[in-house]
Amino acid sequence: MRAVVKNGIGVFSPQGFLDGNNGGAFLTIEDIEATTKTNADMVLVSLKKVIFFNRNGLDIFVKMFAKVREKQSIIVGFCDYDLKKFNAIKNFYHKETNFSLFASLEIASLFSTNFDTTNLNVLLYNDDKSQRSAMAIELHDGGHNPIVAQTEEEFNTKKKVKTSYDVIIHDTFLGEMGHNIATRVTGNAIIYTVSSFLDADIGNTFNITYHNNSLNVGFRLFIFDAYKVVSMNVHALNFFAKLSSSGAEYNASICFVGLTFDKIPTAFKENMEDSGIMFFDNMENILGDKDLLAELGASSAAAGKNKRVINKMTITELPKFIDATAATIEMMTNAKAIKNAVNVSQINIEDHTDKIASSIGYYGDMDGMVILVFPKDIAKKACQLLIGEETDDEELILDTLAELVNIVGGKVKTLLADNNIKVTITLPRTYNDVSSLLEVAKDRKGVQVDLTFDDDKFIFFLTR
Repeated sequence: MRAVVKNGIGVFSPQGFLDGNNGGAFLTIEDIEATTKTNADMVLVSLKKVIFFNRNGLDIFVKMFAKVREKQSIIVGFCDYDLKKFNAIKNFYHKETNFSLFASLEIASLFSTNFDTTNLNVLLYNDDKSQRSAMAIELHDGGHNPIVAQTEEEFNTKKKVKTSYDVIIHDTFLGEMGHNIATRVTGNAIIYTVSSFLDADIGNTFNITYHNNSLNVGFRLFIFDAYKVVSMNVHALNFFAKLSSSGAEYNASICFVGLTFDKIPTAFKENMEDSGIMFFDNMENILGDKDLLAELGASSAAAGKNKRVINKMTITELPKFIDATAATIEMMTNAKAIKNAVNVSQINIEDHTDKIASSIGYYGDMDGMVILVFPKDIAKKACQLLIGEETDDEELILDTLAELVNIVGGKVKTLLADNNIKVTITLPRTYNDVSSLLEVAKDRKGVQVDLTFDDDKFIFFLTR
């Protein structure tokens, strides 16, 4: 099958049914590779003429996408579908969507480096905050003016005034952006969702490596959203008790919200409380109490076993981390990054005044943690695009800064993947004062790079 190449996008257009029996007849890996040689920076499969598809039919293309991405950095995915098809694809792949989805070729063109039209007013919304932040950053980087709707209601109101926008982005998803292992992060609490009957299988389905790396980054409060849990047995009880006990050396807190004991022995609750687990009737009881949230999520020194020395692989890949960080902040602030000094040492923050920080962990083929220390003015400026206006609301700035750092982590993840280095990133942890950060980074040796943006000092620190 030959592709139609326009604006740097190679588009394949299969027809009829994609059910796994005939999908391969439409397209081969050789077809895709031939298209990438035409300087296309994006390869998409259009579903406009597809009458029916199931997961088996799409899997053929998804496997081809993966093979192409292993060899080169290029956007791959599907385009030209309606809401029903979009929802079907999202349901099929759920948390495994490593390819992109564009509701139309026009929307896809906005994310192509070969698209020569700039300065378009683009209205966008996605119920995933990380997704809409990623889109806004990519659009801004492409020379466009993204207008980010913060709620679906706001989006529906604004899109009625069609003459105000050149393009309206809907039902679109950027693959390879961030992660979605944990349900969400709120006020520096990681919230996991559990449901149904909890038994020994929780030990297999719960990502303990991710959890431990979140501890390493500085998260101290973990909330289990248990509204939909029917019951649990002794195997689940032992798992959670052990999880709580192992987190004690970090001074970490584990809370359950919405768990009822109608079908769970009361002794289970007593055993869990003895291991340090707390129970709340509803989420507002903990998230709505800012003092309690701050107390439970407060930083504390990390365990000694995690104080590992920085290694050669980390040093070798250091430029990728710095480039992704500097490029993102340059683009968001219109300020040029100037590198002042590079030192291998413990983190050194001379002036703690008006500084906020964020850390994000990565693990897999290599592991470690990136710490970014922002002057508040730089953080406010960098976050303004994603917020949609200037603000002095510190909580909102910290929340938005986490999304920005998540995008930086996603970019690093992609750059490493281009060199066949596979990593997973944690959620970002933010700090409204650097003293709390130093409790986590204490005694860790790493590489510190001092940068300036418009004479404001910015610190990049990479450690294990």
